Amino acid sequence: MKRSLSKEKTIPRIRYQPRDINDPAEFAESIRSRRGGPLLNLDLMLMHSPPLAKGWNEFLREVRSGLSLSPKLRELAICTVAVLTGAEYEFYHHKTEFMKAGGTVAQVEELRNFELAINDANLFSTIERAVLKLTFEMTCEVQVSDSSFAAVRSALISDREIVELVAVIAAYNMVSRFLIALEVEPERAKS
Repeated sequence: MKRSLSKEKTIPRIRYQPRDINDPAEFAESIRSRRGGPLLNLDLMLMHSPPLAKGWNEFLREVRSGLSLSPKLRELAICTVAVLTGAEYEFYHHKTEFMKAGGTVAQVEELRNFELAINDANLFSTIERAVLKLTFEMTCEVQVSDSSFAAVRSALISDREIVELVAVIAAYNMVSRFLIALEVEPERAKS
């Protein structure tokens, strides 16, 4: 079942750790370093379990910056997962990254109406529509059709890129499920 993105403020199901948390110091500093600033609400939730926060930080650092997959396709997949799962927090943080990587405001707006986006050849290229379809199937149906896989295979250069794309979609399904289950709110909602 698809959820719609909600712009309403939510209250987290578990209180956030304090913004100035520094225990254990090496984990908190590592996360601040990756973020380039203060801890986000997601980090403050993860810091309830330092081993989880550490593993999450290391894994997602590689997913976000260590892969050869095009940043635009990576962020398109992440935004699509967010739309399909209703993870406003994820969409809020990644729509800007998608635009930095070459996405457009029109694409971001149309992603909120996924049924239009997946078939829009004017706004989305062939490979982008293939990524949308693969992301939909992985997120909503789990099984990937041969035709969707073939469309991605024909547009991406290497098996490595395909594996990385599938991993990005899987990783951000994990992220969205964590955010939604604990009702983590976008930072802007706190102001």
